[in-house]
Amino acid sequence: LGARYVLVGDDFRFGAQRQGDYALLDAAGAQHGFDVARMMSYEVHRLRVSSSAVREALSAGRMQEAAALLGRPYSISGHVVHGRKLGRELGATNEGAGDGFRTLNLRFSHWKPAASGIFAVQVHGLDPNPDAPPLPGVANLGVRPSLDPNDVNGGRVLLETHCLEWPDRVQQALADAPSPGEAYGKIIRVELLHKLHDELRYDSLDALTKGIAKDCDDARAWFSANATPHASVRRQTTRDRI
Repeated sequence: LGARYVLVGDDFRFGAQRQGDYALLDAAGAQHGFDVARMMSYEVHRLRVSSSAVREALSAGRMQEAAALLGRPYSISGHVVHGRKLGRELGATNEGAGDGFRTLNLRFSHWKPAASGIFAVQVHGLDPNPDAPPLPGVANLGVRPSLDPNDVNGGRVLLETHCLEWPDRVQQALADAPSPGEAYGKIIRVELLHKLHDELRYDSLDALTKGIAKDCDDARAWFSANATPHASVRRQTTRDRI
């Protein structure tokens, strides 16, 4: 590789049965002419920050813990893609969007997300004003088996986000989009703030509609009790360093 400087974590291991360690790498650097340094661990609330700890927190739905470890809310970004367009047919009198529970769909390239379930979320990227606050929403992250063999998202991991609010300026910006009224192709970022529950199966469209409505009510209640969730996460400081 022609490496000249190698930076590793303080628990770095490599090679067969993880027998290689920092001392071995440092000796190899002295022999082959590259510098080696190690970065000390960080601790937040007595918990060592690591990708394993973050994945464990996300898997268990402990979103506040994951945000503390990351220094920011866990988020997913991507282009909005077409879905079944079923949401806009469900509860068409739903207050807010005016056309049911329409969703913003982000597709995954892998099959096993770190988190899954129903979440209270914040959506960035829809408002034309970059300084505007994010939009509150509720999202489903997981595999949604489809009964439609022509569903382009059938069996794939999908993040389906329904915004609880659609300000006039956002609706106007979408009205001027290539697909009027739609956000297809836009790049958005969805922050997963609080897990409401695991994915549920519904035996009818009526039950699904009622379930989504309850999720929206529960998300609104959570946002009401946590007025500024994005402001509660602080960056790591030197006081967190061991």
